[in-house]
Amino acid sequence: MPVNINDVMQLFCHLCEKKGMKAAIKHSGRGALVVGATAFVGGLMGGPPGVAVGGAVGGLLGAWMSAGQFKPVAQILLELPPAEQQKLYDEAIGILRCLDWTDIVQLTALVMGNARLQHELIAVLRNYFTNELRADIQCGE
Repeated sequence: MPVNINDVMQLFCHLCEKKGMKAAIKHSGRGALVVGATAFVGGLMGGPPGVAVGGAVGGLLGAWMSAGQFKPVAQILLELPPAEQQKLYDEAIGILRCLDWTDIVQLTALVMGNARLQHELIAVLRNYFTNELRADIQCGE
């Protein structure tokens, strides 16, 4: 049976929800901008010591801004553009191709009943989120 991209995304979403997976997208560019801006302002106001103080304050502010911004992985998956969903699909299809299933319910049951398949699919998600989205992943299990 041809595997539908939407079916694979639904499977990933179900797996993520069962595992309680959340991701925080790193905003290193925004943090660097805050550090640079506060260091600049500190330098204008206090000279060389102001640069140091401004950089330290900016670093703390940047860390505070990005703390606690975890979103459910399933939500992020559904918001991905089609080209990004295709990348995930291409990775997952190598794992799912050997399965014999007729609909998404049966596919989900097959995967949820097999710990090895779950582990392999979660590894695909972790790899994608870490390398492509530069995100930190947390599991609620």
